[in-house]
Amino acid sequence: MAIIRKNELALLKEPEINQKLTELEQELMRLNAQRATKTTPTNPGRIKLIKRTRAKLFTMLNKTKIQEVR
Repeated sequence: MAIIRKNELALLKEPEINQKLTELEQELMRLNAQRATKTTPTNPGRIKLIKRTRAKLFTMLNKTKIQEVR
């Protein structure tokens, strides 16, 4: 159950990555608010999945910035 597949991730440009990051941030904030108010989230495993996907997107951003410098 991946949010973004590897082949889709390779095709994303920097503005699209930034847009996806903001969407994931908003969803993560909503899920964390549910957890903080002791409301049961519909899918508690999604929090971990969102965090992993954010890390992948940040890695892709850094790779593209390093390639631009070279």
